Amino acid sequence: MKKISTYGIKYAGSKLKLIPHITTILSELKDVKTVLDGFSGTTRVSQAFAQLGYSVTSNDISVWSDVFAHCFLKSTRSDKFYKEIIDYLNSLKGYSGWYTENYGSDVINEKQPFQSKNTKKLDAIRDEIEKLNLEWSDKSVILTSLIFALDKVDSTLGHFASYLSKWSPRSNNELFLTLPKRFTTNNLNHKVVRDDIFKTITKSEYDFVYFDPPYGSNNDKMPPSRVRYASYYHIWKTIIMHDKPKLFGKANRREDTRDFISPSIFEEYRKNKNGSFIAMKALDKLIQLTNSKYILLSYSSGGRTTKNELYDIINKSGKILKVIEIDYKKNIMSKLSWTNKWVTNEGKYLEYLFLMEKM
Repeated sequence: MKKISTYGIKYAGSKLKLIPHITTILSELKDVKTVLDGFSGTTRVSQAFAQLGYSVTSNDISVWSDVFAHCFLKSTRSDKFYKEIIDYLNSLKGYSGWYTENYGSDVINEKQPFQSKNTKKLDAIRDEIEKLNLEWSDKSVILTSLIFALDKVDSTLGHFASYLSKWSPRSNNELFLTLPKRFTTNNLNHKVVRDDIFKTITKSEYDFVYFDPPYGSNNDKMPPSRVRYASYYHIWKTIIMHDKPKLFGKANRREDTRDFISPSIFEEYRKNKNGSFIAMKALDKLIQLTNSKYILLSYSSGGRTTKNELYDIINKSGKILKVIEIDYKKNIMSKLSWTNKWVTNEGKYLEYLFLMEKM
């Protein structure tokens, strides 16, 4: 199989380690040309599909996923074009602005995601990007470069729901933009969709669909705000939108990431009146409505359902062709005292891949 390389940020839902399993499963199927990555996140899986020569539709509701997808799937200008812009942005002198006021600090015990020397550069660079009036695909390459650079100098646990009390070693580094390593494919007929997945699957038909829905948590003690991607990555949205929104809380989250405003039904932790998890009813509906010959579902043992329940959901709409169980070390958050009481005591963190054929 062709060697592939994918790129992304630190991400709680990253499927980097699953990509070899996913691409192997896909390569064994016949007559597959069009594929949908239904919850594309950082787009690593979409990138892999594109490099293997498939016509890819990358879908997600988040604006930062849209940016990454346009960078890797839709941008067509030369490296020289983008590098000249990036070199210019790196040459700018930083200054204190909105980002430094809200997300930068020089004080060791003041919890902020970045040192002010880097937010000052961010303020200058982000203001200048707006002045360039770039086409969206081109702007997405530059914004991806900026986000990747910030991801290398943050002082967080890998998300922006809380920040470290002391600066991480990487936060001491200087913010420096580099050109994302884009790839060329023979098939440029890729699509980027930023929409609710239920709308996306009703508009088109695909040969193969990959679903990696947000899992939520199967631990009822876990507060919902801890598992909502909108709250985890609110800063990336703000940098892309550059709307300087009203903020709240110790982490300075966007107002539109409050739990009652921005939940995904797949992250819903409650049960309906019949005692079924709302998230699982949504997954059942999603599979039934999807118009595709093959569906590959990724799911975690830490999610809201059991493996047997997933079997039942899949068997309603088709037949299971293959199930792969991958045993990973438990997520690092389980080792932290402030989250330890939320973690189940099963001892293993398992990822499942369910391949089904629709009937």
